[in-house]
Amino acid sequence: MDIQTATILLFTLAFAILLTGIPLGFATSAVAIVFAYSWFGPDALTIVTSRMYGIVTEPSLGAIPMFVLMACLLDRSGLSTDLFNGLRILAGKLRGGVAVQTIAVGFLMAAMSGVIGGETVLLGLLALPQMLRLGYSKNMAIGSVCAGGALGTMIPPSIVLIIFGLMTRTSISDLFTATVVPGTILMLSYVAYILIWCYLRPQDGPPLSDEELEKIKNSDVSPFNLVILPACLIFLVLGSIYTGMATINESASLGVVGALAILVIKKRFTYKILDASVRATVNTCGTVIWAGMGAIAIVGIYNMMGGGAYISSLFAGIDAPPIVTILIMLGIFFILGTFMDWIGIAMLTLPIFVPIVVSLGYHPIWFGVLFCINIQVAFMSPPMGASAFFLKSVAPPDISLFDIYRSFIPFILLQISVLVLVMIFPQLALWAL
Repeated sequence: MDIQTATILLFTLAFAILLTGIPLGFATSAVAIVFAYSWFGPDALTIVTSRMYGIVTEPSLGAIPMFVLMACLLDRSGLSTDLFNGLRILAGKLRGGVAVQTIAVGFLMAAMSGVIGGETVLLGLLALPQMLRLGYSKNMAIGSVCAGGALGTMIPPSIVLIIFGLMTRTSISDLFTATVVPGTILMLSYVAYILIWCYLRPQDGPPLSDEELEKIKNSDVSPFNLVILPACLIFLVLGSIYTGMATINESASLGVVGALAILVIKKRFTYKILDASVRATVNTCGTVIWAGMGAIAIVGIYNMMGGGAYISSLFAGIDAPPIVTILIMLGIFFILGTFMDWIGIAMLTLPIFVPIVVSLGYHPIWFGVLFCINIQVAFMSPPMGASAFFLKSVAPPDISLFDIYRSFIPFILLQISVLVLVMIFPQLALWAL
């Protein structure tokens, strides 16, 4: 069997198994074992197990459970609710103010947890009912909730960035730094769109009523006091990384300590919360580990078969500027993202694509930023955009999936615009290198 036929057969078999509902880690592991045995013989099976063991012992992977545990503790600490209430002052008499507030909370929650998906659910519970009650249009309310929640894909300490750095052997700290400017531009573009749209169509984002404003002013708790703890946690985690005082793993551990301290300060710490957080962390990280082991095994066997060189020759044979190759890769990411989890996409494609990107003369950090924005687009795109299903699980019954996907359109266009902007001006991502 030649490598071309083997490539088609390998990936067809892997996707066919995935369609049966078998988890990614088991599907890719099974395919890796089959091809290792049939291509190299029984002695090659030890290669599969050694590659699986290699990812389990990867030091950089230690940051993921710590950040996930921190996010789980924050979910149960009520900090997101406090943060949302503390930023109500942003809304005021501003048209679209609550939607802007939602984007700001999504940005800050992403900077504290780094886990995508959870923010969408939290904002769906906190912000969506309030905006609908105030008379916001469904499109504005739904779009701002999911756009704010999706920011977790690229705002440090994003798990997406950690996985990218792990799979491509690039500096995670540099990746964190690289996404600051594009992530901020994306967040500000959301805010600008909301303000402009609500200025042109005031009925889509009415301001808070005088009664609501009076209630905020007469609150016993100062909005500043509600925001100060989240600000301290963000400074603790990201400040320790950017100042060089801590490694990624150490800053993740500091984040867990900070989250526990917040629970204690707010007198919300209980064994039940700690137990539920640890269990959720184990479940989440177990999925990541199994997916990683399977993907590493199948990619390793495929490269040994000559697959990496074969894919490189395919891209090298494209008679077009190198940027076209980048666009094709981004297109593949997007197509896969409409029906496949981002973890699987990253682990299956990045070890093959990134060496090609480097050979074309592009910086892997720049490509990492493009990857994160692309994943964010896929996260909100039909037919299987995960963000829609996260929101649907907590949205009122009268909000359909069609309503949700229709609301995504302007925000997806903004994401694509920022993607193009970073492609045209690489220094937006490489400014600190």
